[in-house]
Amino acid sequence: MQKHKDMSYFTEITPTAPISLKQHGNRAKCLQRLIRLELPVPKTVAISFDAVQDIASGQIPDTARLIAPFGKSPLLSVRPSSQDPDWGGPNTILNIGMNRAMHQRMVCSQGQAAANAIYTRFIEAYAVQIARLDPDMFEVNDTSTATLEAMLAAYEAETDEAFPEDPAQQLTEVLRSMARAWGGTSARLLRQAKGAPIDAGLGLVVQEMVLGVGTDASESGAGVIQFVSSETGQPQITGRYLTQSQGREALRPDRKAIYLTCDRRGPSLEELCPGPFADLQKHGKICRQRLREEMQIEFTIDNDTLHILDAVRIQRSSRAAIRIAVSLAEDGVISRDEAVMRIEPRALNELLHPQVDPRGARDVIVRGIGASPGAAQGRIVFSAMAAQASAARGEPCVLVRRETSPEDIRGMHAASAVLTERGGMTSHAAVIARGLGLPCVVGASNMRLDFKRKLLISDKGREFGEGDFITIDGTAGEALAGAVKMLEPALDDTFQALLDWADQARDIGIRANADTPADAQMARAFKAEGIGLCRTEHMFFEDDRLTVMREMIFADSPEDRRAALDRLLPMQRADFVRLFDIMAGKPVCIRLFDPPLHEFLPSSRDGLRELAEALSLPLSTVTRRVEALSEFNPMLGLRGVRLGITVPEIYDMQARAIFEATIKASKKGAPVVPEIMIPLVSARREVDLVKTRVDAVAAAVRTEMDTDFDYRLGVMVETPRAALRAHEIAMHSAFLSFGTNDLTQMTYGLSRDDAGRFMSDYVNQGVYAEDPFHTLDIEGVGELLTIGAERGRQADPDIVLSVCGEHGGNPESIAFCRDAGFDYVSCSPFRVPLARLAAAQLAIAERGTTKKNAIAMR
Repeated sequence: MQKHKDMSYFTEITPTAPISLKQHGNRAKCLQRLIRLELPVPKTVAISFDAVQDIASGQIPDTARLIAPFGKSPLLSVRPSSQDPDWGGPNTILNIGMNRAMHQRMVCSQGQAAANAIYTRFIEAYAVQIARLDPDMFEVNDTSTATLEAMLAAYEAETDEAFPEDPAQQLTEVLRSMARAWGGTSARLLRQAKGAPIDAGLGLVVQEMVLGVGTDASESGAGVIQFVSSETGQPQITGRYLTQSQGREALRPDRKAIYLTCDRRGPSLEELCPGPFADLQKHGKICRQRLREEMQIEFTIDNDTLHILDAVRIQRSSRAAIRIAVSLAEDGVISRDEAVMRIEPRALNELLHPQVDPRGARDVIVRGIGASPGAAQGRIVFSAMAAQASAARGEPCVLVRRETSPEDIRGMHAASAVLTERGGMTSHAAVIARGLGLPCVVGASNMRLDFKRKLLISDKGREFGEGDFITIDGTAGEALAGAVKMLEPALDDTFQALLDWADQARDIGIRANADTPADAQMARAFKAEGIGLCRTEHMFFEDDRLTVMREMIFADSPEDRRAALDRLLPMQRADFVRLFDIMAGKPVCIRLFDPPLHEFLPSSRDGLRELAEALSLPLSTVTRRVEALSEFNPMLGLRGVRLGITVPEIYDMQARAIFEATIKASKKGAPVVPEIMIPLVSARREVDLVKTRVDAVAAAVRTEMDTDFDYRLGVMVETPRAALRAHEIAMHSAFLSFGTNDLTQMTYGLSRDDAGRFMSDYVNQGVYAEDPFHTLDIEGVGELLTIGAERGRQADPDIVLSVCGEHGGNPESIAFCRDAGFDYVSCSPFRVPLARLAAAQLAIAERGTTKKNAIAMR
C-alpha cells in the first residue's frame, strides 16, 4: 500500500472548521452543529469522501498524525458519515487503541470487570468486522479474564499473528476495512435501492471514546433518547438506557435497559441521574429549535457526567413525519413552505388508507404489483356475484379474479379488496380499484386459480379456498394469509393543515376522477377543485339499469333504442343531479359513453341463458347477436365517439339528462355549468357531428323547460392523431383533456391489460426506463401532449388544457403538465391529496430557484 501524501486528509471538527455535507457527510456536519450549540461532544476528527476513497484504493493514512489531537494513548471510535444517513454505512467500531497495556491501566482505574468488558468488546468487533473471522468463535458469554485470554488466543490461531497492540495499526486496519466495505457490491446495491447515486461517497468520523463503563461509585452507561413518537409524532420521551454499556448496546432486545422517565414498573434514568436527564431534555429542545428537526440523541454518561456522541434525525412513519413538520411550522421553527417540502407525496398513501402494521408478522402467499394502496381483509370469493352476496351478509370479502372486466364492477363495489392474476398498473382492476379506494394487487402471476374447485394455489403449493381469510396489502403488492394487525388511516387536523398550506402554494388545478356520488363525496372530502372525468358508462352496470341497457343493445330500430334509453333517462338525470349537488357549483366534466357495447353483454353460457330469459328471446338469437357485436380488437373498434355517431340515440339521451339535471341542480344553489367531453376523437368532423346533435338537444331542453343554461363542450384527446390535429379539433372545443391511459396504449401499440406480463423484464433490461402506464413517458407520449397543447393553444389561446388519465396523480406527470402550461390535472379521489402536495412542492421549488437566480445576478 502507498503512503498517503496529503496531510490535510482529516479535519478536526470545531465550530469554524471547513466541514461540508458533500465532502464529509451528514454525521460530520451534524456533529459540527452540535459543537456550535456548545453541547458536550467529545473531540472528533472528520475524514473526507476523497480521503476514504484513497484509503480504499490502497493509500495508507498517517494515523499517527490522526491520533495526535486526542493526546497520549487515547481510545477511539470510528463511525460512517454518508451524505444521507438513510444510505447506511459500515458498522461503528468502538474502543480502538485497546491493548494489554491499556487494559492494565483500566484495571487500576475502572476495575477488572470494566476493563475486561471493554477489551472483549473490542476484540470481538475487530475480529469479526475487520479481520472477517467466524463470529461464533468470538461470541462473548462473559467478561472474565479467562474468556479474554481465550479470545486473544483464538485470534492468533486463526490469523497466525498476535492481536495487534499498536493503536496506529488498529486504526489503519479499521479505516481500510470500513472504506472498502462501502465499495462492496451488496452495500452499493443496498444504498442505490434507497436512492443513492452510484458514485455516493463515504466519510468517516474518528471520535474520542467516552467509556460508559466504570466503578460502582458513580453512574456510567449509554443510551438513546428522543422526544416524539416515531409512530405518531406526538410528544413522548422514548429511548433506552443501559448501565455499564457503550454505543447503542441499550437497543439490543436481550439487554435489560432501564426506563428513561420515572416509572412505577422499575428504576429510571430520571431518578438515577436527575442532572444528566435534565440536561438531555434541555439539549433536545436546543436541537429542535436550532437544528430545526426532531432528533434522536445518542449519549454516554461517564462517572455521572453527560456526553453527547451523536444526534440523528429520528426515524418516523409517514403520519409522524406530517405531525412533526406541521408542529415545527406552527411553533415558528420552520416555515409552512418548508413543512410542505419535507413530506414525500407518495407517503400520503399510508395515511389515506388502512395499512398493515409493519411491526406484525407477515405470512406472504402471493406477490404481485401494488396497484392501489392500502390494506384490507376478508374471505376469498371468486365471482362478482359471490362478492355481492358476501356484502349482503355483512361479511368482508376479497374478490379474486384472473382479470376484471366491466361485469365485475358491482363485485368490486361489494369487495374490501381485489387480487388478480393478470394486469398492470393501468389494467381495468387497477384503475377501478384506485377510483374506489380499494386495496388492489394485480399481476400476481405466481399464483394459480382453479375456478372449478374454487381454489387459489400459491407457487409453493399452498391452497386457499373460497371462504378462507386473507389480507391484501396493496401498498406492498402482497397477499397475506389470515387476518393481520392493521393501522387505521390518519386524516387528522395536522394532515388537513399541511394540505391547506399546500393549496396556498400550488399554481395548477387539481380535480378528481369521479364516476359515482360516493366518488364525488370523496373528491369533496379531499378538496378537489372539481370533477375532471366522470365516466358515465359505470353508471349503467347497476342491476336495475343493466337489463335496460341490454334491451337497448338488442333493439332493431332507432325508435326501439330510444324507447329503451327513455327508461334510462331519469336514472341518468338523477345521477347527474346528485353529482352537481355534491360538487356545489364546482366544475363537473362528464365523458359521454365510451366502451364498446359488448362489455355490457355476458360471455358465459349461463349468462347468455339468463339474458335470453330476461329479454324473452331464444338463446340462439341472443348468442348470434352477442357474437355479431364481438370485435377482433374492441378497444380500437366501435367505441367512444364512433359509437356516438353510429348510434346517436345514446349521446342524445345523455345530453338531455345532463341538461335537465343542470336546470334542476341550478335551482337549488349556484348555477351549474356542465362540461361535456367527447371520447376517442381523432378527426374534427367527429366533433362537428356530435356538437350539432348536442346543441340541438340543448336548444330543445331550453325550449321545453323555458330555462336558459350554459355548458362547455370539449374533447378527450386519446389518439395520437387527435394530438397531432389539435389545432383543428380545438376550433370547436372549449377544452382538451388528454386521456393518457389510451394515448399511451396507442402510442406504444401496447395493451395496458397485458403489459404486466413482460413489463418488469423490459424495465430490468433497460428497454423502458419505467413502466409507461405507471410513469408518464415524457419523450414519446409527452411529446404528443406538448404538440397537442401547443397546437390547441395556437387555434384558441384560451382553451383549457388538462390531463385526466391515471398519470394525473403522479408527481412527475404534474411537473410535466406545469411546464407545458396545462391548467389542471385530474386523478382518482384518493390520489388528490398526493397531487395537491406534489403540485405545491413544484411551485415552491421553482420560486426558490428563481429567488436564488435573482440573488446571483445582483
